Amino acid sequence: MQGLLLVSRSRSAWPKLIDDGHGEGMRPNRVVAIADRMDQRPVAATISAVIRDEEILLVRRANPPDQVLWGFPGGKIDHGETIEAAAVRELKEETGIEASAVEVFTAVDVIVPGDDVRPQFHYVLIAVLCRWLNGEPVVGDDALEARWFDFEGLNRGDLAMSLDVAKVADQARMLAMRLDL
Repeated sequence: MQGLLLVSRSRSAWPKLIDDGHGEGMRPNRVVAIADRMDQRPVAATISAVIRDEEILLVRRANPPDQVLWGFPGGKIDHGETIEAAAVRELKEETGIEASAVEVFTAVDVIVPGDDVRPQFHYVLIAVLCRWLNGEPVVGDDALEARWFDFEGLNRGDLAMSLDVAKVADQARMLAMRLDL
């Protein structure tokens, strides 16, 4: 039986000798350099594209990245949670809207440069087309505003939006039309 798994940001702390608790005394343990790589990996998150009556739901973000810009409701996927479940949960938390997930249809990288070599933020946003079931937008966590927009308004250029919002909205609209939603 192996002993404890030690993870440290400081390589000077490796290797450590530990007591495995099974009477075999002190011995080197298997050490994995997970922590040094963890903050270099992108964070998986969902965005929910909800269409109702030829309008799409957007929120004005309360937090970085893209604070104060309009974008899709969404957020991080919890460990063990499916993409679809995360999209529906985040949508409800941010807007109060109830919906069902229909289909994953695209993904977008959000990479915000940092002060050094590593980005400050790197999210992979997985877009999910959702079918509106119930509710009107009410501001929840992580949003300053939430409301429906007509598609033409997104393409006029007078709305401060996150990168690729209009493009993803158009993709969602085409998929919804193809699926007859």
